Amino acid sequence: MKAKRITALLMAAVMTASLAACGGTGTTAATAEPADEVANEETTGTDDAAGGAADTEAADYDAMLEDIIPEETVTLDVFDQLANYSGEQIGWFGQVMLEKFNVKLNLIPDPDGVYETRMESGNLGDLVIWGQDGDEYLQAVNKGMLFDWNEDDILSDYGPYIKENMPYALDKNTNLSGGTTYGIGHDVAVDPAARQDFMYTWDLRWDLYKELGYPEIKNLDDMVNVLAQMKEICPKDDNGKTTYGVALFDDWDGDMVMYVKSLVTAYYGYDEFGFGFYDPEGQKYIPVLEKDGPYMDALKFYNILYRQGLLDPDSQTQKYDGMQADYQNGTAFLNIFNFLGSSFYNSEGHAADGKAMFPCPPSEATPICYGQNVYGSNRIWSIGAKTEYPELCMAIINWLATPEGRMTAEYGPKDVCWYYDENGKIQFTDLGRAAKMDIKTEMTDGYSGSFDDGGFKMNNSTWGIDAANPDSNGETYNYRKWESFVAEPQSDIEADWRDHTGAKTPDEYMGTTNFKLSLGTTYSTSPKSDELMVLWNQVKECIKMESWKAIYASSDDEFNSIIDNMITQAKDYGYDQCVEFQQNEASLRKAAEDAVK
Repeated sequence: MKAKRITALLMAAVMTASLAACGGTGTTAATAEPADEVANEETTGTDDAAGGAADTEAADYDAMLEDIIPEETVTLDVFDQLANYSGEQIGWFGQVMLEKFNVKLNLIPDPDGVYETRMESGNLGDLVIWGQDGDEYLQAVNKGMLFDWNEDDILSDYGPYIKENMPYALDKNTNLSGGTTYGIGHDVAVDPAARQDFMYTWDLRWDLYKELGYPEIKNLDDMVNVLAQMKEICPKDDNGKTTYGVALFDDWDGDMVMYVKSLVTAYYGYDEFGFGFYDPEGQKYIPVLEKDGPYMDALKFYNILYRQGLLDPDSQTQKYDGMQADYQNGTAFLNIFNFLGSSFYNSEGHAADGKAMFPCPPSEATPICYGQNVYGSNRIWSIGAKTEYPELCMAIINWLATPEGRMTAEYGPKDVCWYYDENGKIQFTDLGRAAKMDIKTEMTDGYSGSFDDGGFKMNNSTWGIDAANPDSNGETYNYRKWESFVAEPQSDIEADWRDHTGAKTPDEYMGTTNFKLSLGTTYSTSPKSDELMVLWNQVKECIKMESWKAIYASSDDEFNSIIDNMITQAKDYGYDQCVEFQQNEASLRKAAEDAVK
């Protein structure tokens, strides 16, 4: 379906000038030097005339959308490398899409072989969401599998909010893609001088930690001991099943086992970087298979947990849903991610029982924290070249990039789950607060199922959670920092955590740790040759398979034997050539960081 070309709409009039400044001054992403200009722009208000013009333009845009919204419901295929879900988007978000765009979304995740099959078919889908902006994305670009966002002016006409407010993200994609714009990255920021909230927060069952008398946790060995003590005093979960220290899953394994490499990032502050890690302070590359390196330390940590009965034995075979259930039910006590542990466990019911998970990192840990990135990060929103509905796809991505769209994807429908009060501050409704605290909360106001049933299954973001929300009065998209949410402790157990740490929020507390900051830059992974890709995939499968074997080793001797075998096999498959490639990538990343310092 093609709509007529219409003059681009200028939506910036409804934005604060800190957003508008991103497009009005400074250099392009190609020079990687916008930080000072963006950060130092003054915020200005809009006068009545500008407000009136904005209202007119918004009305014109709404009228234009009527031309492309189908009369009969259309199903759009969403090929999504980030999805943990397959099939039709149901529940409240499915209803929002039906109400706003008269579309249904068919989520197609990317287990082994799906990408190759869809590439061979010549059709990736209508909406295409990439887990990385590296080889697979660039292959799709080179083979003409993605829609040019400037063809027929669909970006100007149907993506005006993106065009006006994400110029550096668009420039980064254009440069990455050889001069043509095919999308934007995720977690776009407004202020490059700010940092994101911590993601690696080491959330621990604080009620059990309190019961143990707040024992000192200096390092990983101490964490093992505390988890063992927790199991002694809490051997069963909410459903009477055996408890463990941690519960893992393998859905998100990439070049390495996800939870192993993430523990390295959470403890040492080294960022995942191909087959290995990048130290943002030393600006150097650390290969994954260093015999005494951080990946081996992390493997050993999980192996010790397994041998002490503190690792859920289903970790390798269960999927995301199984891990989620473990943390919802209190089956596991520790999760290094703030969105995979406490977000599931900290329900109002658990809080009423004096139970919760809160940050409790080892004192010797140096967790990473990421700088906000006006260029966007590496998970790309794009449109398939064969779609019959490019304008409709563009309008959907554009809406997801508006404050209402970003808030809706995160928290549910406006005025049903959240709203702006008379002072412009963001407030949860009773339903919205309940749903955020317990995703099993049943929806109301005409929306079916639980909040979790209808949760945003595309699993990607436009604006970063810590970016400024211009529709609010100085707040961000992150509910943990809303004035209405942090004013008072939500429970007695939270009050105890606040008293013990002296902090009001997890991020405030994590900011007192000896963290490492990773700057937001234009760096993207370079494409690999076909020959290197063959070696890379062999090495990747070897590392993942042998890592899981090591986690489940029954003795030190078996563990060491598996590690030796992994190193030997990986080298036979071409590991050294992969390391050589990654060492060059480290120099490119360092140059990109130096350009924005």
